[in-house]
Amino acid sequence: MRPLDEQTVLITGATDGLGRALARDLAGRGMTVLVHGRDRARGQAVVDELGSRARLYLADLASLAQVRAMAAAIKADVDRLDVLVSNAGIGREVPGGPARQESADGVELRFAVNYLAGYLLTRELLPLLRAAGSARIVNVSSAAQMLLDLDDVHLTRGYSGTRAYSQSKLAQILSTVDLAEELEGTGITVNALHPATFMPTKIVATPTSTIEEGVEATARLVVDPALEGVTGRYFDGLRETRAHEQAYDPAARAALRRLSDELVG
Repeated sequence: MRPLDEQTVLITGATDGLGRALARDLAGRGMTVLVHGRDRARGQAVVDELGSRARLYLADLASLAQVRAMAAAIKADVDRLDVLVSNAGIGREVPGGPARQESADGVELRFAVNYLAGYLLTRELLPLLRAAGSARIVNVSSAAQMLLDLDDVHLTRGYSGTRAYSQSKLAQILSTVDLAEELEGTGITVNALHPATFMPTKIVATPTSTIEEGVEATARLVVDPALEGVTGRYFDGLRETRAHEQAYDPAARAALRRLSDELVG
């Protein structure tokens, strides 16, 4: 494991909430932080706060073209990536209310932003992660998990914001376990976590935990030497536990991988 002050981490959704607090924490440990956001002014404010080693990358994760463009920009700027934290996401009814919505690519919006964008970004950045020799991928998921309907991931039938959010978060975990198996022996680990319950972020109306709890749990997966080589796991805060049983179904994971590859082209 390379010293932290020699490591570079990309955090998606780093302009507010958990992402911004995590960026502040990891920059304080000496890491170079690549800040992702949608809004230039808000993103620049984070970069200015973190200091000269931070860099800003803009993309709306509801657009696969913008995800690809951001990945290309990062590949042009750095020769390796030590950590990727896929944190960006949208909640059950935020933004846009409870009605079903679609991304720029015609994908159900929560599935697109919470899962598919991260899937594509990870695939695009794998060469940089491999170049690091030892790298970590951390997927910020949720304890809110609901059986993924692989025949209707767009939820054209029986839509609800809760169902859309919960299946997108389970999809993250299926992909985590799947990618961990694929990358076994490469030095790249892949883990997912539920950082804390109802943190005070823009998608939570009534917080019951603190941002600090979420930062502690997420930063641990990024920096803890004791987790070197630990991969394909799901954590609830600081505790390793089991996710929804579908995450451990090889057929479901393979089906999701095929579908994801089709959707991202």
